[in-house]
Amino acid sequence: MTLPEKKLWDELRKLDMNIRRQAPIGRYVADFACHAASLVIEVDGPMHDLPDEQLRDLERTAGLRSQGYQVMRVPNEVALTDSYGVAERVQATILEARSRGKGR
Repeated sequence: MTLPEKKLWDELRKLDMNIRRQAPIGRYVADFACHAASLVIEVDGPMHDLPDEQLRDLERTAGLRSQGYQVMRVPNEVALTDSYGVAERVQATILEARSRGKGR
């Protein structure tokens, strides 16, 4: 894992919401996923600003969505400097999914 992913993982683990890292989903491996809430969290580094990578990201997001997953993309900088805030957003998204009857 990259440093931003490690920082975010430290915060996500504290949530105790059954979030997995390096989670296989079909032909993809998500940085983080909560399968019960059908949520994928992707941490994007500077490479993701390149046109070819942006196209791959769009295809990847579409592929994950086609399998019923919501995709949350987090820039490296944000994961590094505000991992707690990102974890709060993840928790809110999971709780919202639970209130809609999706997830445990």
